[in-house]
Amino acid sequence: MLDLHRLRLLRELKHRGTLAAVAAALSYSPSSISQQLSVLEREVGVALLEPVGRRVRLTAQAEILVAHTEAVLERLERAEAELAASLEGITGVLRVAAFQTAALALVPDALSLLREAHPGLRVEVTEREPEIAVPALLARDFDLVVTEEYPVDPNPRPAEIEYEELCGDEVRLALPASLSPPGRTEMALHELAERPWVMEPVGTAARRWAMRLCREAGFEPDVRFESTDLLLHLRLVERGHAVALLPDLVWSGRPPTVTVLPLPEDRRTRRLFTATRRGGGSHPAIRACREALVGGGAFGGRS
Repeated sequence: MLDLHRLRLLRELKHRGTLAAVAAALSYSPSSISQQLSVLEREVGVALLEPVGRRVRLTAQAEILVAHTEAVLERLERAEAELAASLEGITGVLRVAAFQTAALALVPDALSLLREAHPGLRVEVTEREPEIAVPALLARDFDLVVTEEYPVDPNPRPAEIEYEELCGDEVRLALPASLSPPGRTEMALHELAERPWVMEPVGTAARRWAMRLCREAGFEPDVRFESTDLLLHLRLVERGHAVALLPDLVWSGRPPTVTVLPLPEDRRTRRLFTATRRGGGSHPAIRACREALVGGGAFGGRS
């Protein structure tokens, strides 16, 4: 019979990419990981790894084994969830990853609700952008991830992950005072074609969406500043250095400190989701955290 521990090491290698990364994540030495995978190769009687330069990649046979390992781990996730549901009280450790605005606007209130309702549950929170957090969820570094999706730009959804929508979050055009005549309630994007912009880095969903929005308006934006820190975006707008696209969660229910104007109706709302490994979404701790994120009152009635 195949050894599940060694199968999990093979799965870790698929998700983490290198023996060194697997070793660091699991507190083993790279040589120990290599030895265990060599034993697994002898057990199955076929090569599972092949060299590619200074790295290795999984063979077709290894991919078959990983697919079956994913199915086994899903059943174990469900078993763990059912076992936890059979007990009184929610305890243990829940590891959560959330991107910046969700971490600022949703997580603190959710933690307060969880502390009051489930004092035996330890919640560990890490700020991570979705592009990093979702792969880390698959690698079992987190149990729940708060992620996002922008209009007309759906993200790939791995089959091993379950998604549940949290809320909608409107994104608005944020302008410095110098560009905000009193009483103005709308502005066409192309009017800002010559202005400096601040956006999130290339490769993020937010950047793809923002670039598409500007190009549909007929111009290539002058992206002079890049950062995943939306509070920096806000500060640059406040000081008159850039225009930006800021989601409502930046304000956490407080009045905006700059002029914000609406975007076209079919382009203005991003959706927030929780993501969990398939089979684990029914775990009581995960359900409690989701309920706390929804019930924290930070959505302000937005749809």
